[in-house]
Amino acid sequence: MLQYDKKFLAISSDCATVELTLSYPGHMPVQAMGHNWVLAKTTNAQAVVNAGIAAGAANNYVPAADARILAATQLIGGGQSTSITFRTKGLVKGGDYTYFCSFPGHFGTMKGKFIVR
Repeated sequence: MLQYDKKFLAISSDCATVELTLSYPGHMPVQAMGHNWVLAKTTNAQAVVNAGIAAGAANNYVPAADARILAATQLIGGGQSTSITFRTKGLVKGGDYTYFCSFPGHFGTMKGKFIVR
């Protein structure tokens, strides 16, 4: 159904690091229906998606060394999972952050709010 199982994720403002695991229970191969998890300020999300498409599958549809990306996992296919641990330094309480899948065509429905309380 091209959506994450959570519409939002929330952390406390005193949280220093986040560990996230992305699991894809489907069966389609990464080339046909890959998924990842990318975090950016909401104002930058669409531009990051566009740059990710240009970066291509070899780069997990994530532009290399792009300061707008706050965290990103690798691309996974059906039956796979991946984990990421990232520091929250620089994320502000009440900031407007969106997480999304940057695989082509997924951004419209595969996204959610990342909330710092």
